[in-house]
Amino acid sequence: MASAQFSATSARADTYWHCNSISRFVDPGFINRNSKLFLLRTSTYRPLRRSFLVKNVSSEPKQRSKQTITEKEGVSSDLSSFTPDAASIAASIKYHAEFTPLFSPERFELPKAFFATAQSVRDSLIINWNATYDYYEKMNVKQAYYLSMEFLQGRALLNAIGNLELTGAYAEALSKLGHNLENVAHQEPDAALGNGGLGRLASCFLDSMATLNYPAWGYGLRYKYGLFKQQITKDGQEEVAENWLEMGNPWEIVRNDVSYPVKFYGKVVPGSDGKRHWIGGEDIKAVAYDVPIPGYKTKTTINLRLWSTKVPSEEFDLSAFNAGEHTKACEAQANAEKICYILYPGDETLEGKTLRLKQQYTLCSASLQDIIAGFERISGGNAKWEDFPEKVAVQMNDTHPTLCIPELMRILIDLKGLSWKDAWNITQRTVAYTNHTVLPEALEKWSLELMQKLLPRHVEIIEMIDEELVNTIVSEYSAADPDLLEKKLNAMRILENFDLPASVLDLFPKPEQNPVTDSSEEPESSEEEIESHDEEDDDQIMKENQKINIITKEPAPKPPVMVRMANLCVVGGHAVNGVAEIHSEIVKEEVFNDFCKLWPEKFQNKTNGVTPRRWIRFCNPDLSSIITKWIGTEDWVLNTEKLADLRKFADNEDLHREWRVAKRKNKMKVVSLIKEKTGYSVSPDAMFDIQVKRIHEYKRQLMNILGIVYRYKKMKEMTNVERKEMFVPRVCIFGGKAFATYVQAKRIVKFITDVATTINHDTEIDDLLKVVFVPDYNVSVAELLIPASELSQHISTAGMEASGTSNMKFAMNGCVLIGTLDGANVEIRQEVGEDNFFLFGARAHEIAGLRKERSEGKFLPDPRFVEVKEYVRSGAFGPYNYDELIGSLEGNEGFGKADYFLVGKDFPSYIECQEKVDEAYRDQKRWTRMSILNTAGSYKFSSDRTIHEYARDIWNIKPLELP
Repeated sequence: MASAQFSATSARADTYWHCNSISRFVDPGFINRNSKLFLLRTSTYRPLRRSFLVKNVSSEPKQRSKQTITEKEGVSSDLSSFTPDAASIAASIKYHAEFTPLFSPERFELPKAFFATAQSVRDSLIINWNATYDYYEKMNVKQAYYLSMEFLQGRALLNAIGNLELTGAYAEALSKLGHNLENVAHQEPDAALGNGGLGRLASCFLDSMATLNYPAWGYGLRYKYGLFKQQITKDGQEEVAENWLEMGNPWEIVRNDVSYPVKFYGKVVPGSDGKRHWIGGEDIKAVAYDVPIPGYKTKTTINLRLWSTKVPSEEFDLSAFNAGEHTKACEAQANAEKICYILYPGDETLEGKTLRLKQQYTLCSASLQDIIAGFERISGGNAKWEDFPEKVAVQMNDTHPTLCIPELMRILIDLKGLSWKDAWNITQRTVAYTNHTVLPEALEKWSLELMQKLLPRHVEIIEMIDEELVNTIVSEYSAADPDLLEKKLNAMRILENFDLPASVLDLFPKPEQNPVTDSSEEPESSEEEIESHDEEDDDQIMKENQKINIITKEPAPKPPVMVRMANLCVVGGHAVNGVAEIHSEIVKEEVFNDFCKLWPEKFQNKTNGVTPRRWIRFCNPDLSSIITKWIGTEDWVLNTEKLADLRKFADNEDLHREWRVAKRKNKMKVVSLIKEKTGYSVSPDAMFDIQVKRIHEYKRQLMNILGIVYRYKKMKEMTNVERKEMFVPRVCIFGGKAFATYVQAKRIVKFITDVATTINHDTEIDDLLKVVFVPDYNVSVAELLIPASELSQHISTAGMEASGTSNMKFAMNGCVLIGTLDGANVEIRQEVGEDNFFLFGARAHEIAGLRKERSEGKFLPDPRFVEVKEYVRSGAFGPYNYDELIGSLEGNEGFGKADYFLVGKDFPSYIECQEKVDEAYRDQKRWTRMSILNTAGSYKFSSDRTIHEYARDIWNIKPLELP
C-alpha cells in the first residue's frame, strides 16, 4: 500500500518513473542459469520463464492487469515453496563470494564469508519480501506505518536464518566451506541506528509485526556514524564515530528510484489560486534504503525503510572548487549529508538544534510523501482522501515524528487541494502517539523562532491548530472562572508564551497600565540573541538598564515562545498511549491530565514487550531447549502463554539441575567476553549482578555503585573468614552509554571505572567482589549478558521510568530482578510473584512529598549513606575529585543539588534488600526456583501481545497471511 512495494516482475516491465528520476533494479539473486543458486536445487533445476527485477512499485504504472498479478503469484509460489539444503546454500555462498564480491578473490576469510553468507540469505528474503507487498497491494488492505528516530536492530544474520528455520542448514553449509557459523556471524557489526530502549522496542515491534503477519512498515533514518562508539579510558568515557557502514551493509538495498524532495527555510507567499505556496530556501533529496524484516515461521517479510540525504551533483559548485574555494564548493552536499551523520547530535548550540529539527522533519516529510504516493498509486488516479485513514495508520514513536501532523496537513491542503476541515479530520484519524517519558526535559519543545526560519509553512499551520485548540478550551470552560480558564490555557496550549487571540484576551480582566512607560514599545530579543551576548555586552546592557530604571522599573524579559511537541501530538492524533500500566496512569493523571479530562477516549495503555525470538530462542538456545523439553512443545516461541506451564515443574530437581547447567554455560561465555573487552578475570561461580542501560541519573547507576562501595568498605573492615561468611561472591557488571554532553552521567561512568580499578586489584578481596564496566554496550553484548545474568538491577526513581524493556528480557531468561515499583517492574512483579522479585524504595505517589520534605530541610540521611559518601571523598578510589558528583546528593535546593532522584532516601532500603539477595542466593534450590518462576511469569511481556493490542485498539489492521 505504501510507495515501495517489492514486486518480482517480468524483465519486460515498463520503464518506471519516480520523483523525476528513473532506475531499474535487478534482483541481487538473479544469476546465470548454469550457476548453483540455492533457491533452486541443482538436481531438479527447471529453467524459469522469466528473470526477476526488484523494483519500487511507487514507480509502476497506475493500472496493472489481472494477468500480471497471476503471473507474479505463480512465480512467488514456485520460489517461496522451495526449502534449500546445505549443498544449495553452500553453492549460493560460493556464488556471492565470486560474483558479488567486496573483497579480493584470493582468500575466503571470515569477513568475506560473512558478506557472501548474508547476501545468500538476502536472496531468500527478497522472494518473500516481494511476495508480501505484492499480496498486500492485491488485497488493498490497511497498513500501519511505524515512524521512529531509532531502530536498534542488532546483528541480523542469526536472526534472519533463525526466522527462516535455516540455522542448521547454514551451519552445515559454512562447515563445508571451512567456517563456523558463530564465527561468521560475529563479523557482522551492530547496525548503529539506535541507542536505548526506544530503538530496541521499535525493532522488537517490527519482528512481531512480521511474525504475526500484520501489513506494516518501519520508517527511520540511515545514520552513517550512529550515536557513537564508546571507549573506556583512565579518564572515563570517550566517544568516537561508529564505523558500521565502513565496509557496506549487505542487508540494505538502495532505491535510487525512490527519492523525495525535502525543503528547509524559504518563505510562504499567497498564490493566485488562493493557496499558500512555500518557495525558495534549501532543497535536499531523501533517498530510500530498504532492509527486509523476516517473520518467524512465516513467509511474511516486511520493510524497514531508512532515509539518507543528499543533493544532486549539479549542486556541487565546480567553479568555486577550481577557484580554490573547496569548502564553499561542497557546502550544499555537506549540509544535506550531515542530516544523517549522527543520531541525536549535540543540541547545546543553535546549529545543533537546527540539525536535530532537520532530522525530524526529513523523517516525517519523506515518509509521508512515500505513504501518500502509495495510496494514490493504488487508488489508480482516483484517490478518495476521506478513505485515507481507512488505509493508513501512522504511529509516532515518541515526540520525534511530531511534525507528521503539520506536514500531513500541508500536503493535503497545499498540494492536494483539501479544505482545512477535511485535512484536519483526516490527519486526526490517521495519526497516533506513543508517549515514552514523564521527564519534563524529555517532552520536546522547540523554539518558535527557529521553527519559523526553518519551516515557515508549518508554523502557520501550527498556529492555526493552536488557535482552534484555544477556542475549544474556551468553549469547554467558558469565562465564568477566568482563573481556571487561564490555568487550562497555560497547560494545554501548543504554543507556550504565545499571545492569545484578541477575542480571548477580552475574556480576562485588563491589567493596570504603567503610567510612566509602555512596555509594549520595548525591543524584544530572540533566545539566540540573548544567549549570544558576551560579558562585555552584559555589562553595557546593565549600565543602560540602570539609567532607565531611574525613570521606571523595567518589566521582566518576555520568555521565548516554544512549540510544545507533546501537546501537538495529543491534539493532532486520535490515540495517546503510555507503555506500562503505572506510566499510563501518570500520563493521564499528571502529564496530560487536562487533555485526559477533555478527551478521555484518546488515552490508552499498551505495556511494552520484547520479541521472544531474539531475546530467548536465539540468544539462549540451551535454555530454550530445556523449556521446549519440559513443556512438550516449541509453540511457546509464538505463544508465550505456554511458558506458564513451567510453573508445574518449579520444584522438580531434574529441571533445577538442567537449568543451572544452562546458566553456567552462558556465564562462561561472559567470562570470556569480560576478559576480551576489559582484561579482567572473573569467576563463573560468583553471582552475576548486572545493570545495563543508558547512563542517566534517574536510572540510578550511582546508587548501585555506591552500594558496591558500601559492600567493599564493610568487607575491608572484616577478616577474610568473616567476609566470606557475610557476603556472597559477586561480579557486578555495568554497561551503557552516557550522552556525550551529559556531564554528570559521564562522571558516573568515570566513578564506576575507578571503583572497578581499585576493587579488582585488591588481592584481599579477590573473587569475593569484582566490578566490570563493559565498553560500548550494544545488542550483541546484551545477547551474551542477559542469558548469563542471575540478578538484574532496575532501580530507577519510582514514577520516572516509562516502562523499561531490558527488565522483561532479563526475566524471560530466568534472571531475578531487584527494583522499585516503577515502569513495567510493577507488572513483572505481579506476574512472576512477589516472592520472586526483590522490592525496595519509595513509591511513585510519595516522590513529590519527599522532594518537598527535602526542600524544607527535613530530610535526615541514614548514617550508612553518610559513611559511604565520606569513604568516596577519602580518596579510596584514586585522586579524581568527586565533589561535583557527591555534591549532587547534598543540599536542600538548587540546580544539580538536593538529590532530586532520591538516592539518599532509598539507599538504606536498597542496602537491606541486597542483604536479602545474598541470603536467597546462598540457597541455590530456592534461587533456581525463583529463576524458573521468572521465566514462567514473563509470558505477558512478549511484543507479540503488544502488537496485537496496537493493531486492534489503535491501528485497526488485521493479520494477512500469504497464501
